[in-house]
Amino acid sequence: MNESLIMKDFPYEERPRERLMLKGASSLSNHELISILLRTGTKEESVLQLANRILRYFDGLELLQNATLDEMVRMKGIGQAKAVHLIAAIELGKRMAQVKPGVKYAIRSPEDGANYVMEEMRTLLQEHFVCLYLNTKNQVLHKQTIFIGSLNSSIVHPREVFKEAFRRSAASIICVHNHPSGDPTPSREDIDVTKRLQECGLIIGIELLDHLIIGDRKYISLKEKGYM
Repeated sequence: MNESLIMKDFPYEERPRERLMLKGASSLSNHELISILLRTGTKEESVLQLANRILRYFDGLELLQNATLDEMVRMKGIGQAKAVHLIAAIELGKRMAQVKPGVKYAIRSPEDGANYVMEEMRTLLQEHFVCLYLNTKNQVLHKQTIFIGSLNSSIVHPREVFKEAFRRSAASIICVHNHPSGDPTPSREDIDVTKRLQECGLIIGIELLDHLIIGDRKYISLKEKGYM
């Protein structure tokens, strides 16, 4: 089966590349976009069939965005070149989602804080504890990952959290961490860590404004829940 002949059999306006040029990338389905990155299929299946098989194998975009090179090349019809193209495109998409405007981002509500980190943190496979350091106008001066791993009061030391606040001359802090399960319900450890950091902030004079827990497209503010 010759892939180039298969695509020629499609009406011009139904071919993925041509449709993208005529109607824009948003008009294409996920498997059509992937087929453009793959460029060619195999002797046994068209590039569209191969793209469909990739999506089925990874159960859609949710798992595909974390696929490794080794996982890709284990699939029949996916050589190293095709795998590299896909992973590079996925990584570029992730980085573009994280691009922030030149103007400093102001956080005036828990929702603002959650929106600032949601796309970056909701798909992380491990817990990341992140601090947002703000100026007197509640604009983000700096974002820093303090540690990666399960939240534990003995690991999240106030010294590490507030050291960067002094370096940045921050007026306040918002702490954020994700739950890889997708459920942002706070644990007892989450609450204990929050109270400890809040007490230290009061002594030092750098207020902990909130602690946000990020799930999958949802979040919980420990301040709104009355834990601080």
